[in-house]
Amino acid sequence: MRVAIDHEVAAPVSLVFSVFSDIPKLAERIEKVTKVEMLTEGPMEKGARWRETRVVMKKEATEEMWYSEFHTDRSYTVRGESMGSVFLTTFTFQGANGTTSVRVEMVATPQTVMAKLLSPLTLLTKGMMRKCLTGDIEALGLVAESGWDVSEVEVSTETT
Repeated sequence: MRVAIDHEVAAPVSLVFSVFSDIPKLAERIEKVTKVEMLTEGPMEKGARWRETRVVMKKEATEEMWYSEFHTDRSYTVRGESMGSVFLTTFTFQGANGTTSVRVEMVATPQTVMAKLLSPLTLLTKGMMRKCLTGDIEALGLVAESGWDVSEVEVSTETT
């Protein structure tokens, strides 16, 4: 399953990237996220891990995720493994004239025999995934457009 979404944010790329990649504050910014527990210390960078709890279909679900790629002000990829599948969600940021184009692409790849057998059913959840991702992106975009203070988050300046 693949879902791709494009969204424009009326804020500079460094601010938008900082807001989107500030995992410890997700529960404050995204209504459906109820809790974030950081599993690693230090800046947001490749390898940073967390446990995220969110409401999905009126029930809370908790998943462990991590940055499998992280390129400050350009892109990052979040990896998660659930229900026999690997989920890779890549966020790409391009800034121009004080605005930022954000592209989010989520790809789910079944790994186990059961997940492969059930993969045709993912077509039924694709709309729900699109709606969830769109809601997250819109909420974070509004935070960035409100002029949130970039200095509040510690982001690695290394690129890998």
